[in-house]
Amino acid sequence: MEQLTVLVVDDDRAIVDSVAIFLNNENIGVIKAYDGLDALEQLSENQVHLILMDIMMPKLDGIQAMLKIREKRNIPIILVSAKTEDTDKIIGLNMGADDYITKPYNPLELVARVKSQLRRYTRLGNDRNQTASAILRTGGLELNTDTKQLTVDGEFVKLTPIEYRITELLMRNQNRVFSIGEIYEQVWQEPCYNVDNIVAVHIRRIREKIEINPKEPRYLKVVWGIGYKIESR
Repeated sequence: MEQLTVLVVDDDRAIVDSVAIFLNNENIGVIKAYDGLDALEQLSENQVHLILMDIMMPKLDGIQAMLKIREKRNIPIILVSAKTEDTDKIIGLNMGADDYITKPYNPLELVARVKSQLRRYTRLGNDRNQTASAILRTGGLELNTDTKQLTVDGEFVKLTPIEYRITELLMRNQNRVFSIGEIYEQVWQEPCYNVDNIVAVHIRRIREKIEINPKEPRYLKVVWGIGYKIESR
């Protein structure tokens, strides 16, 4: 079985080495980088399945590095920051992160989050449920569950792994309303606790990609006080 590899990026070399030890103990390979530019170079030269990246770094910070990565890659990215305000987390998620963890953190929690994202990412490439239709459609939306590609009115739309799983869940169950807790538990596959902002940020990002006017959505709609659904058209 192919070993999965994580790119760990932090300007504090001691932190990088410490994280590498915990990940190696779980049979996860590690590539090390110490700033955003170093991360981009390592990513271009190595096969990487997930990026764990600090925000505050010299040369190129984590947010700017993530934006450059998102231009070409949908690889899972977990941002790490000493900032604990919800607004900082929401900004990070809005800019393209799949998860966000604050310092100081429990190393076991960090490893658990990494493994959770890796499971979802590898499942995107290996899940071939032959009992379900490969093409899910509603109106101008078309989701190919074999190629993991979404098109809107014939135009390809790039989704992060989390955005893809939310979209697939809702498109497989058109017109069904999912609560925030149901979305979180089915997509993140862990119990939900104080996750309203996390789910809402991802929903907002999906809307911005698939709707002509996100404030008046055709597809991804909120049912106030209950949850979200994708309407069949």
